[in-house]
Amino acid sequence: MNEFVHAHVTDGIGTLLLSRPPTNTLTRQMWREIASTATELGDDADVAAVVVFGGHEIFSAGVDVPEARALDAAATAVAEGVALRAVTAVVEIPKPTVAAVTGYALGSGMTLALAADWRIGGDNAKWGLTQILEGLAPSADDAHRLAKAVGDAHARELAFSGRFAHAKEALELGLVDELVAPDHVYDSAVAWARRFVDVPAGALAATKAAFRPRSPGR
Repeated sequence: MNEFVHAHVTDGIGTLLLSRPPTNTLTRQMWREIASTATELGDDADVAAVVVFGGHEIFSAGVDVPEARALDAAATAVAEGVALRAVTAVVEIPKPTVAAVTGYALGSGMTLALAADWRIGGDNAKWGLTQILEGLAPSADDAHRLAKAVGDAHARELAFSGRFAHAKEALELGLVDELVAPDHVYDSAVAWARRFVDVPAGALAATKAAFRPRSPGR
């Protein structure tokens, strides 16, 4: 039984809900629960699409800083592997996925949002790769996913400075795909997901798989 991450299914829409108040900071336990919940929703034949949601106040403020600072180099590498497996599990959900972002999507929390196929954010939400502000560094996966979304130069500037990108800039950069009023974020994400309820599941899975990176020559 998960403590901080839960799956809810209503009318063909699955929600992967982060629930570690007040800021949904990400511990190794959280990442493991994200991975198992993503797999659960991906395997559920009653789920046509998935919303990744952090609640109505904040999506995620990123890594749990006290836990991260307590790790030595070897333990940090293990923790990054745990996080990578969780993000990969979200990427590999064989159904359309949408991140519903309220408040803040920071550090590895932003990476989790970038793992979704689509992102809907509040028009007051703030985004950023902020680890450097805590004297930490983003993982290679954090950096690579950000660079894929916004380009290498913008990604480096955001990572080196740790600054927040406010909603309008985040839209221009490609961090978020749609802005709505803060109170409408989850409902808008569900409406986006609901379009796929009657689409054949096999066709959706094959279409999503077509966008996965292929090795050279394939």
